[in-house]
Amino acid sequence: MDYSAAFAGLKVIDLSGGVAGPSCAMMMAQHGADVIKIETPHNGGDWSRILGRTYGDHSAFSFYGTLGKRALALDLKTQEGKDVLWRLIQGADVFIEGFKPGTIQRYGFGYDAVSAKEPGIIYYSISGFGQTGPLAARPAMDPVLQAFIGIVTENKGEHDNHPHRIAISLIDMFSGLLGFQAIATSLYVRREQKEKQGRFIELSLMHGGAMLSVIRLIANYLERGTAQRTSMPNGVFNTSNGQINITMVRPTDWRPFCESIERMDLHDDPRFNTHKGRGDNLDALLDLIRPVIKSRSTEWLSERLTARGIMNGRVNSYEEFLKEEQVAATGIMAWLAQPGIAELVPMPNIPGLPPLQSGTKRAHAPRVGEHSVDVLSEHGYNEAEIADMIRRQVIGVPKD
Repeated sequence: MDYSAAFAGLKVIDLSGGVAGPSCAMMMAQHGADVIKIETPHNGGDWSRILGRTYGDHSAFSFYGTLGKRALALDLKTQEGKDVLWRLIQGADVFIEGFKPGTIQRYGFGYDAVSAKEPGIIYYSISGFGQTGPLAARPAMDPVLQAFIGIVTENKGEHDNHPHRIAISLIDMFSGLLGFQAIATSLYVRREQKEKQGRFIELSLMHGGAMLSVIRLIANYLERGTAQRTSMPNGVFNTSNGQINITMVRPTDWRPFCESIERMDLHDDPRFNTHKGRGDNLDALLDLIRPVIKSRSTEWLSERLTARGIMNGRVNSYEEFLKEEQVAATGIMAWLAQPGIAELVPMPNIPGLPPLQSGTKRAHAPRVGEHSVDVLSEHGYNEAEIADMIRRQVIGVPKD
């Protein structure tokens, strides 16, 4: 064991689909665990593989969610498929499931059943609204939870004042990290035990979203739903050649900001020369500074603001971000060859781990059933048994 593979030797059974569960299990794989991703051999496997544009067996979602795992396509609706899963569970350290509440129990793999066979197993269950309560059975994805929690209400468009979803899977991704930390700390505790005792861990996207939103949630509650207006002219502003984000949090930022845009008259205006005054007269202030900022280039503004300690950033597209010199200088991105796509795929490196490299296990996103034969062989099935299960579609393998 070393820092590059802290979970080497651990066996993880991953039955989750979508984003939150798979991204949690992916982090386990990146830290050295043998993560066996189990998905249906029918209808393209995990549904995240067909979200948006597809590239062979993958989408952008599954490139990330399967990275470093081994893929077994297994039909759990058959008794033989269930028998295979029970054999895989033997000696497993972690079991991850993301079915709608009650489904995994109907398959026969609830916590009570699994822990009876493997008392030391860390059993992690991720759902939309939780395992209990009036909404437990309701299907849910990230956009639904953004709306339910209040994130959408907070994210009103500047021009239409209409609530908008934030267009990334932020609750899914954050919930994946919460799940990873819960499993990792549980494994740390279990390591110190003479007799390994497992535990049941539950997380919902609702819980993850509340954690993600905790500061705004507290502020809105204490302010009875009326968030106080910022007294600084923060936000995104049009420039002569693009857009720039300007963020100020200290009252002392006001003078250097006025110096930066060459409008000291605003600094001396009695409407704006106090923190409270700028908040009370924010609309009038914005009307005055927007034309000034729009008359200057992003580069000119950024240089002057930065020199005076004012936080700012060019508004980039993702493609522009990937071309930024700062990205290359810090080495945060890897460019990986992946099955089903002709060009290299950008992938953030995992903090605390060596950079991802094409051709290595950590950097490979497997196809549906890519490791079915290998996994079953390792668990005692012979060639004839495996071939028969392939023929009867109990397990799946890549089609070409």
